[in-house]
Amino acid sequence: MPGNDRRRGAVRKSSKKEVGGSGGQKRGLRGKGPTPKAEDRVYHAAYKKAQQKRRRDQGRHEKKGDGTELVVGRNPVIECLHAKVPAASLIVALGTDNDDRLQEAVRIANTRGIPIREVQRHELDIMTGNTMHQGIGLQIPPYKYALVEELIDSVAAKGEPGLIVCLDNITDPRNLGAVIRSVAAFGGHGVVIPERRSAAVTAVAWRTSAGTAARLPVARATNMVRSLKQFQKAGYQVVGLDAGGEHTLDTYDGTTPTVVVVGSEGKGISRLVRETCDTIMSIPMTGWVESLNASVAAGVTLSEFARQRRVSKG
Repeated sequence: MPGNDRRRGAVRKSSKKEVGGSGGQKRGLRGKGPTPKAEDRVYHAAYKKAQQKRRRDQGRHEKKGDGTELVVGRNPVIECLHAKVPAASLIVALGTDNDDRLQEAVRIANTRGIPIREVQRHELDIMTGNTMHQGIGLQIPPYKYALVEELIDSVAAKGEPGLIVCLDNITDPRNLGAVIRSVAAFGGHGVVIPERRSAAVTAVAWRTSAGTAARLPVARATNMVRSLKQFQKAGYQVVGLDAGGEHTLDTYDGTTPTVVVVGSEGKGISRLVRETCDTIMSIPMTGWVESLNASVAAGVTLSEFARQRRVSKG
C-alpha cells in the first residue's frame, strides 16, 4: 500500500548490489572440453568394469619392472600351466579356498618342479596392486629373445631353405602367439618382432602359442629395415603381404629362403619396411572381404609355402 515505507521501524533499501550468480553479472567461464567417457573416469563404476575386462582379456597379468610377470586368477594360471609356460614359482595366499582348480594348479606345479610359495593374502594384494587374484599367482620370468644373427646362423646350420616371419605394427600378444604357433606348425624357423611398439612374448602370447614358443626362436630387431637387409644379404627373398601386390600367393614360389613380412590389419606394413621388401604379395580373397587378421594371413601363406616345399621334395 502507498506510504507503508513510512511506518515506524520500516527501512527501505536504496539499491541492491549485483553479485555474481544467477541474477548478477556473470564472469566468463572457460570450457573444460567434452565430458570423458564413463570408463575413462577413475571414480566411475564403468572404469572399474573396464579394468576388470582388460585383465580378463589379457590373462590378468601384472608386468614388473624387471620384466617378470605375475599371472593371477585360477583359470589363467591353470591355462599357463597346461601350455607349459615357463614359471619361476606358483604363489598361493594362505587361507585360500582349496577347490579343484587350486588342487590342479598345485599338482601340475609339483609335476613340473615349479616351487610353490605360500604368502599372506595382503602380500599378494601388494604384489598385484589389487585384490582380484583369487588367492593364486604364477610368476613368469622374462622371455629370452634370440638375436637376428643367431637366427640366420641356426637356419644355415640345418641346411634347409629358411622360412621366417617378421611382424610389423603387431601390438596384440594374441596375434603374436597365433603367428608363433603357425610358424611352428608349417615348418618355419623363427619369428622376428621389433624391439619397440610391438607385442612381446608375454604370458598371453605364450598361452596363445599353445607352448610352441618354448621351441621356436623369437628374435627382437632394434631396426626392422636393417634386419631385413641382413636376411637379404644372407640370400633370403623378403616378401611383404599387402593388397595390390605384383604377385599373389598363387603365383609366388615360396621354396627358396623366404622372409614373410606381415603388417597389422589396420595399418598394414610401414612405408620403409614396404620399400625394403623384394616383392609385395597379396592373398586372393572374395572381393567384398577387405583384409585378413594378421595371424590368419600368416597362417594361410605359410601353409601354401609348406605345400610347395613338400611338392618340390617329392
